[in-house]
Amino acid sequence: MVEDGGEEEAEGESESGKMPAAAAVPPLQRCNGFLPGKEAEEGGGEGGGERAGEAEAEAMLSAGGGRVETRLSRRRLAVLAVFSCYSLVNAFQWIQYSILSNVFAVFYGVSFTQIDWLSMVYMVAYVPLILPATWLLDIRGLRLTALLGSGLNGLGAWLKCGSLAPGRYPLTLAAQAVCAVAQVFILGLPSRIASVWFGPTEVSTACAVAVLGNQLGTAIGFLLPPVLVPNTPNDIDLMAHNISIMFYGTAIVSTLLFFLTGVVFEEKPKYPPSHSQAALQTMPPEEYSYKQSIINLFKNTPFVLLLISYGIMTGAFYSVSTLLNQMIVTHYEGEEVNAGRIGLTLVVAGMVGSIICGLWLDYTKTYKQTTLIVYILSFIGLLVFTFTLDLGYLIVVFVTGGVLGFFMTGYLPLGFEFAVEITYPESEGTSSGLLNASAQIFGIFFTLVQGKLTTDYSPRAGNLFLCAWIFVGIILTALIKSDLRRHNVNSGIMNLDVKAVSGDS
Repeated sequence: MVEDGGEEEAEGESESGKMPAAAAVPPLQRCNGFLPGKEAEEGGGEGGGERAGEAEAEAMLSAGGGRVETRLSRRRLAVLAVFSCYSLVNAFQWIQYSILSNVFAVFYGVSFTQIDWLSMVYMVAYVPLILPATWLLDIRGLRLTALLGSGLNGLGAWLKCGSLAPGRYPLTLAAQAVCAVAQVFILGLPSRIASVWFGPTEVSTACAVAVLGNQLGTAIGFLLPPVLVPNTPNDIDLMAHNISIMFYGTAIVSTLLFFLTGVVFEEKPKYPPSHSQAALQTMPPEEYSYKQSIINLFKNTPFVLLLISYGIMTGAFYSVSTLLNQMIVTHYEGEEVNAGRIGLTLVVAGMVGSIICGLWLDYTKTYKQTTLIVYILSFIGLLVFTFTLDLGYLIVVFVTGGVLGFFMTGYLPLGFEFAVEITYPESEGTSSGLLNASAQIFGIFFTLVQGKLTTDYSPRAGNLFLCAWIFVGIILTALIKSDLRRHNVNSGIMNLDVKAVSGDS
């Protein structure tokens, strides 16, 4: 087990370790719950936001007896690595059926539509279960949620091992449904893990890495299953043997990751990694209300605008990924293998985009500007992809698909982190969970409509439909007020620290 005691400071202190006695800061009687905006409303005027940040800073200093200690824990890297790995396996289990749809249709003796439901169940399960999942995350905490996600992921994988015979489609569907429920406890955790365990200068990168695990699982899902399970329609026994290798291998890895989750995951580090986390930890648990948190989020106009724009962008990405094979084959008959490779290119380029965007946010803290620029570049990328798709050159499709994936997938951690900033101190799990729910809803809608347009007219008609929606998303993103509450709390505390040191000197 990774020790999380006094040795943590050997890893380095995130922000000056200890603060001097805050003689210049008047003590407050009690913490106000750190609800930025409430103070602003009471204070009124343009200075309300600043007074709210100062009130939070003072309350935190008072609650800590005038001394705030922030350290980075060694355990944070292990937590991030284990989460990314079991998120990877969950994404792999999602794509393993659709990439082998013809194989599984023959093996189970069912239609392609029934095989498609093995992937669709992930989206269908997410929407109704996201609120209970985020409630559990807020009430029972990070460790239990992580154990549920990794445990259900392993349970679903073992259930699939029992479906290794023709005619057992209902069992494999039930197993995939368990994995879909596990996903609900996985997709909302990246921003929570990043905020609770990582310092201000690495939080966005950590979120991007956590998101990266899921994307990497999809990429491996494109590559590995066709290698492990070649199409042998004339030898069902050999097909069952090959599928068993994939299923049992996945189950063993999932079980190992479940035990590692139990060993590595803790609710929070011994010392908060940032001043914003230190402020949240002074809030009495009895003052928290999940229902009120949801209400606060939907009363937050910038978050509502981001909720819609994030759903549009991510839903469009889901739709393009789902219908990519159909679009490619329409213009390049017999190129199913290259269609899969283009999909892989799109995902891998998106992984690079996610990491670069995360590093850029940590360096600049320009959340709105970066989000808007990436949104505009995604719009341009989709337009270029749309009008070059039928030129007859597959290499052009590889390039434009890679560019499109770079920006559209790079937007994912941007949306998560921007939401955390403008909704602080509300739960990161709740805000990211609602963003994912919006993405699933838009994804289902876009996939159905774009699929219909592509079938009845052409891939260009379907892509132009998405372009129109993404243009709307650009307008909505431009309207978002960049109120970086979490960053302001961290910066405000640092400024007070500097002033106190100067005064003493």
